[in-house]
Amino acid sequence: MANTSTRTLRLLSLLQTHRYWPGNELAERLKVSPRTLRRDIDRLRELGYPVVAQRGVDGGYQLAAGAALPPLMVDDDEAVALVVGLQFAMQGMVEGVAESSVRALAKVVQVMPPRLRKRVEAIRAMTVPGDWGGGRAGAGPDPAVLTAVALACRDSERLRFTYTAADGRRTDRHAEPHRLVSLGRRWYLVAFDLTRHDWRSFRIDRLTGPEGDGSRFRPRELPTADAADFVRSGVDNMPHLHRIDVLVDAPAEFVRQRLGRWGNVEEIDTGRCRVSMNTDSLDWPTMSLGSLGADFRVLEPPELIEHIRDWGERFRRAHPAPAEPPAAS
Repeated sequence: MANTSTRTLRLLSLLQTHRYWPGNELAERLKVSPRTLRRDIDRLRELGYPVVAQRGVDGGYQLAAGAALPPLMVDDDEAVALVVGLQFAMQGMVEGVAESSVRALAKVVQVMPPRLRKRVEAIRAMTVPGDWGGGRAGAGPDPAVLTAVALACRDSERLRFTYTAADGRRTDRHAEPHRLVSLGRRWYLVAFDLTRHDWRSFRIDRLTGPEGDGSRFRPRELPTADAADFVRSGVDNMPHLHRIDVLVDAPAEFVRQRLGRWGNVEEIDTGRCRVSMNTDSLDWPTMSLGSLGADFRVLEPPELIEHIRDWGERFRRAHPAPAEPPAAS
């Protein structure tokens, strides 16, 4: 039988990953008697975890929300995800929580074991933030891949990996990793491709099996101001499905601040500007233009006009018309 502290941690892990546990099933998973299980539950309560018990033959246990936040148990990948999320918030990507995110991030990293702290510190040090916006939502990167690439960037170690292109073609790559870039909802690796003898950016969610080859290299000079600029220039030059052109009744500087670098804003006069952007999805420009809080007119494409009209109809249906008053008798 595991010692008491190890068993208690195991019990906590089970309670955190399951909404409700029947008592007999939980005791069986821990390989203890119901009496021992009750003692372990009491021990968790003494530590501040609000464990609720349901009495009776079919009784069981579940972890409820408490008045204060007790220590949490997370695995390595969850810890990496937590740090990445806090880093996004700290960089102002979530409005109004930057200062509290700095404090939370410091606390989380401080209590991490050395092996895990090494991983998350590499991500923090080797990531160049881009502007938040525009990218289409997709599956996030594998934390193991993200940290392996970050460590190779930090240690200036050449990296081998398999990369899947947009058309599904897979190739083996050998590269000198430079920096990670978080741009939109995507992560990218900026690296010097040793096979193609040129700089490349690789989407992390398309990169598999990264392994350092044990050889070090002297970092090369990027052809742009920084890694984020390199990735943005590549994204801007990619072929897109839609070219957006819109007139907005708002000052150019205001629109630039709201759109960031995801649209080209040209001033017409003090109260109007012209916005153009390339995109694969009409959802992003529809949402962005609506968030400006200003009137606008779509010049092209016609598909965007229909898309906005469709959104408007759905919003209108979300607010039912008031009931007709009863007819006077």
